Amino acid sequence: MKFHYCYFSFFLILIILELITTSSLAYAFLSTDYYHRKCPVAEGIISQKVSAWIKKDPTLAPAIIRLHFHDCAIRGCDGSILLNHTGSERTAFESATLRGFQLIDDIKFELERRCPKTVSCADILTAAARDATILAGGPFWEVPFGRKDGQTSLAREASMVPHGHENVTALLEFFQARGLDMLDLVALSGSHTIGRSTCHSFMDRLYNFNGSGEPDPSLNVYYLKLLRKRCKSELDLVYLDAITPRTFDTTYYTNLMRKVGLLATDQSLFSDVRTAPFVEAFATQPFLFNSQFAVSMVKLGNVGILTGSSQGEIRVNCNYVNAA
Repeated sequence: MKFHYCYFSFFLILIILELITTSSLAYAFLSTDYYHRKCPVAEGIISQKVSAWIKKDPTLAPAIIRLHFHDCAIRGCDGSILLNHTGSERTAFESATLRGFQLIDDIKFELERRCPKTVSCADILTAAARDATILAGGPFWEVPFGRKDGQTSLAREASMVPHGHENVTALLEFFQARGLDMLDLVALSGSHTIGRSTCHSFMDRLYNFNGSGEPDPSLNVYYLKLLRKRCKSELDLVYLDAITPRTFDTTYYTNLMRKVGLLATDQSLFSDVRTAPFVEAFATQPFLFNSQFAVSMVKLGNVGILTGSSQGEIRVNCNYVNAA
């Protein structure tokens, strides 16, 4: 399969159309200047805190992006993943490897000191994901603000998030149910250009793919040998991008074309004829990927939002709903 450069303008038009649509939808409920008068220091504080924490621990960059996705994927971007009580999403088995909660708490503490009861936890997490992307070498985008925090979080709903074993059809259905499309699926999967995964998420690909007793045939044989050496137990960690694991770039897509995608869901994006052209476009045109990733992150941040005085609340502590 070869990406023909005559398709460049086609993909660019798609991205421009998505940007126009996304902007109109986001700004119908949210606004980039939402805190300009209410809390003008909000974005600065979030950016400074994210930078300080990631400087100490670079692995927090992909962790925050992932935390944001898990939040938006279940009940919408309402900060429900941050609630820390028995039976919440955060306490579910599927959430066991999520990280970055302390960073969000640190940001919230400072914002409550400077602008009490003003900046929602949902907005903090959304902006932190943007800033984490930038620090990893990814694109900048304006974050529309004005989300309220949800008051419900259920552990049983955490299983709704893709686990790394779904096929493209299932992934598309998951995304479409949240107002996202095929282009968003391929672009947002590109966040796997940084970060790590436990071997548990792909161990079946190494030894018993789909119950066949054999490894996944779509896995590069040399990569297979490497992964078998790295995965002594299911709790061991492996980089999602074996080539440039700490740099936000398009190597993730190049890896898929070389059959070195770590998760089955990743590799399926190049195996499936519906998504393969987007993979190849992003692999060969970094500008397209960066532009679309920014657009798709804005769309993700607009999923299931709570706005207005009658929806949600501004939590004082991101771990708990406000006292009645």
